[in-house]
Amino acid sequence: MSLALKRLESNSLRELSIILSRESRNEYLHEVTLTEVRITRDLSYMTVFYSVLNDKHKEKAAQALEDCKSFLRTALCQKINARKMPEIIWKYDESLAYGNHMNEIIASLNIPHDDEENE
Repeated sequence: MSLALKRLESNSLRELSIILSRESRNEYLHEVTLTEVRITRDLSYMTVFYSVLNDKHKEKAAQALEDCKSFLRTALCQKINARKMPEIIWKYDESLAYGNHMNEIIASLNIPHDDEENE
């Protein structure tokens, strides 16, 4: 992957996060955290991975992201002065939920402590 493409991904992630937090009017978009941006080499598609603070609002946040896709694409194009702006594809990032699930499993295990073994 070229350095220019990595830089574009990094700038896009930063600017999209700023746009969502400061310029969006939808309350569900304020709960969205962008985790990663991947752009194809031909600049046709930009896959944006996101997570939501409240899992109850996951579907509403996904719908809000789809509804404001064109606004975000236009605003991002203006911020980063891109020659060609890729089509945005939203993907929910399961890694945070998976990590929390694994922590719950580990915490629920009854691992004997050293003092219990000595008794």
